[in-house]
Amino acid sequence: MVDYSQRGLDGVFAAIADPTRRAILRRLARKPATITEIARPFAVSLNAVSKHVKVLERAGLISREVMGRRHVCRLQPTSLKRATAWLNECTEFWQTRFDALERYVAGQMQTKKPTGGSRAHNR
Repeated sequence: MVDYSQRGLDGVFAAIADPTRRAILRRLARKPATITEIARPFAVSLNAVSKHVKVLERAGLISREVMGRRHVCRLQPTSLKRATAWLNECTEFWQTRFDALERYVAGQMQTKKPTGGSRAHNR
């Protein structure tokens, strides 16, 4: 099993829990953008968008390069890849258990086949 930093995963999941931050990540997946460009589609202030960007930075999901007054943000997928790997491990764990449960139930159903006649006739 991969060694995950609990704090790192917590930060990633907390960051992507917000729909505005997920939209920012989708935007940055296409190409780097300034805070002003990121803020354009949202009905919030530049300050609010900047706060969202800071949360994404702390989670390691984006990086910001300051060029004078311009802040250019870029997607940093490593943290998201770690979260995806964790989710994949959980999926594999549970899928294995569900498969075993399905086999067990199917086996139980095979051993309890009806012996003809309906319950209404047996009353």
